Amino acid sequence: MPIDVYGVSERGKAMQSGPVRETVDLTGYPDLVVVLLGFRIGSLRTLPALIAIGRGLRTIRHDPPDGLLRDEQFLFGWNHLGIRQYWRDPAALERFTRTAPHAGWWRDFLRDTRGAGFWHEAYHARGGMEAIYVDMPGRPGLAGFAPIRAPVGPFMSGSDRVRADAAARR
Repeated sequence: MPIDVYGVSERGKAMQSGPVRETVDLTGYPDLVVVLLGFRIGSLRTLPALIAIGRGLRTIRHDPPDGLLRDEQFLFGWNHLGIRQYWRDPAALERFTRTAPHAGWWRDFLRDTRGAGFWHEAYHARGGMEAIYVDMPGRPGLAGFAPIRAPVGPFMSGSDRVRADAAARR
């Protein structure tokens, strides 16, 4: 009698007990990009920046941009919000970063962080990783062990950073 992945026979009776282990088939997503983001609240002065990012996140949750497959929010700590996004491909992610609401929020945030910290790390299925950290004490993620460098010249944009990283891995 055949048993499905959940240990259930064709007759609908459980054939085994214990945890259900699953995995995913990512072959349909050859250009997948996973992005981790963090927002650290530094003081009450940070609240306007938090409200602005919250509006942007609500916008993309209700009307996802082309290429955003999933968006999840969680906490790293009591004052450190986390976001994980899955993008179909680097082109869709880059289009999003160059349009509203993201482009305006990022521009305004870089003018005045209001005591907040922000970071992101992007992991590309086709190779290459990149990261940026703005006013982040304690150096989270990749910055906790990799050498720090200034985001200037060939490391100014995320797409430039990931290309440089992928080339260095070849």
